[in-house]
Amino acid sequence: MQGVVANPAVAPVTRQVSGRAAPAAVPSGPERGQPLAAAVAELPVLDASGRQVPFGALFRERRAVVVFVRHFLCYICKEYVEDLAKIPKSFLQEADVTLIVIGQSSYHHIEPFCKLTGYSHEIYVDPEREIYKKLGMKRGEEIASSGKSPHIKSNILSGSIRSLWRAVTGPLFDFQGDPAQQGGTLILGPGNNIHFIHRDRNRLDHKPINSVLQLVGVKHVYFTSRPSVIHV
Repeated sequence: MQGVVANPAVAPVTRQVSGRAAPAAVPSGPERGQPLAAAVAELPVLDASGRQVPFGALFRERRAVVVFVRHFLCYICKEYVEDLAKIPKSFLQEADVTLIVIGQSSYHHIEPFCKLTGYSHEIYVDPEREIYKKLGMKRGEEIASSGKSPHIKSNILSGSIRSLWRAVTGPLFDFQGDPAQQGGTLILGPGNNIHFIHRDRNRLDHKPINSVLQLVGVKHVYFTSRPSVIHV
């Protein structure tokens, strides 16, 4: 039987064993209802100007849907964030929820990525991937069927070609993050409360947006199935 691995991103929990307190095993899967470790909440993310912000400050006083993406050149991430951009701010305000995207590139890539996707909600980067690591985000791809995503319009060939084109025509030839890093989705706050966590097993394993919005009481968003304008 596979052993349970403690996750350093979650604050330790104790249980009673024979009249004494002992550390409780923390599941390696989703940790709903458990607090985020203070050391993780204190790790910095960077905004578009390079200003450091403690990760925990993003949701200290509010609920937040936090989406970690693979890297900014990933065509799947681009098209997923294009749909995140279509969520009306009024829908989020009515539910008293904020939407946050976190990437793992240099902060210099934030503004061009937002222009490319039309994304105007909050966005930060974790260039050293410290938060990705502490949250147990997978590196490498697990071979698993993730089904057809309602958010991805390109096939693997056309999408990969456009990603490569953006890499070679950019001011610096880089992949704007570790190409092997996977992302995930969390619902956090207020405080260090984890209400939901999903770690992507591969590039297509992101959660459908409306399924996440439903968990925080945000109204259903109708995403068009028509191909978007192609940016290269």
